[in-house]
Amino acid sequence: MIHPTAIIHPGAKLAANVEVGPYSIIGEHVEIGEGTWIGPHCVINGRTRIGRENRIFHFCSIGEIPQDKKYAGEPTELEIGDRNTIREYCNFNIGTAQDIGVTRIGNDNWFMASVHIGHDCQVGNQTIMANNVTLGGHVYVGDWAILGGMAAIHQFVRIGAHCMAGGGSIITQDVPTFVMCTGNPVAPHGINSEGLRRRGYSAEDIAVIKRAYKVIYRQNLPFEQARATITEWAEQTPALQPLLDFFAASTRGIIR
Repeated sequence: MIHPTAIIHPGAKLAANVEVGPYSIIGEHVEIGEGTWIGPHCVINGRTRIGRENRIFHFCSIGEIPQDKKYAGEPTELEIGDRNTIREYCNFNIGTAQDIGVTRIGNDNWFMASVHIGHDCQVGNQTIMANNVTLGGHVYVGDWAILGGMAAIHQFVRIGAHCMAGGGSIITQDVPTFVMCTGNPVAPHGINSEGLRRRGYSAEDIAVIKRAYKVIYRQNLPFEQARATITEWAEQTPALQPLLDFFAASTRGIIR
């Protein structure tokens, strides 16, 4: 399961059925769970924990130090969950002492070629990031979000659950849960109705989410007034609560 040309540090912890391809390098503090496949010419370094049944394709750099001049060798980490697909040339960095110190990636994510995940990013589950998506440091991406090719996310931005961003989007403010957006500068373009249907949201819930979107983006209301209206509706429609939770966590302001 370990190719003879691979270099595995004696301190690394690999489950018995981990496969490592030719010329890949695994560092001292790396832990890799059962059933994970590492392709050829990968470098996995740092304090990196990788879960079960992941597929990491060739020429990936996983767990290297942050691209941050403030980094001074602190023992920060990268955590990757289970069943992720990480395609060629992806680059995921460990965290920094200036944040929580851990870059986290959840389960069942699909990262296409050349995705960059910067230090201290927090990525949920079931996301899709197309080729050349770039996350600056400290970015949050919610479950089921889809980011089109070459989308660039500014540091500290939050992307809500079930969001979709078109290819080439330049996102410098938070994108609320359920919202679709595209452009440079990025602009909102409705809610991800089809994605919500596929994930079991009822027609009634989707209709209320659409109404909430119109309150935010079509009625020219001050944000706090729109938020208060949605808070009242959420008492009868709990599907709106993730949107309110997102507003509570937002620090950069939402796209308008």
